[in-house]
Amino acid sequence: MRCSGMAVVQELKRIVEKLTGFGRTRARALARLVQPRMPQLFRFRDDGETPNNRLPLVVYRGALKLDEAHDPAAVFEETFACHGWREAWRDGIYDFLHFHSATHEVLGFARGKVTIEFGGRRGRTLTLHAGDVAVLPAGIGHRCVTASADLLVVGAYPAGGRYDEPKPDEIDYAAALASIAKVKLPRRDPVYGAGGPLIEQWRKPAPARRRQATGSRRAKARSARLSRARRA
Repeated sequence: MRCSGMAVVQELKRIVEKLTGFGRTRARALARLVQPRMPQLFRFRDDGETPNNRLPLVVYRGALKLDEAHDPAAVFEETFACHGWREAWRDGIYDFLHFHSATHEVLGFARGKVTIEFGGRRGRTLTLHAGDVAVLPAGIGHRCVTASADLLVVGAYPAGGRYDEPKPDEIDYAAALASIAKVKLPRRDPVYGAGGPLIEQWRKPAPARRRQATGSRRAKARSARLSRARRA
């Protein structure tokens, strides 16, 4: 998320919609807008700078059908809220690398197009369009690379988490890893509910990874260097 003039305008718009009902989507209509999609999964290793997560980034392409009859941001907000993902915001994406150490995050792309770097500097870039959804496990690095002028993103979070947005060079790395490991799995997929693909994928054991211990050693070494630098 990023705080901008657009965010202020969108927040005012959301308040008006909630007070008047204008632009909001009824539950029956909302269900018709949700499109069944197979998830795309992307896994990222702890690279010693960006913690990432053993859980995969989940992307649903064209998960919501958007039309002129409904406010697209409201469609995403209400879909997410139906499944317990709340504390929603409307805005763009930060252009600097950051992650969340105490919560998972869902991003719904309500308007425009954006290319995001996921997984840190050694990760990969994905281009997302209106109607797409990305669900980020805690720790997954992300930053905006390019975006269309009309980009509008809706973000939300499952219950039990705590929002933060650290940059890799601003944290105690070992503490961040410990925090990420404590974040509980959500009860429901933010788009498809209790039986959604996200729940199945995130409950699966992580595939064995070579050099996983190496990443942990790099993290410890990095934390030690930062501690020495602060004392200097």
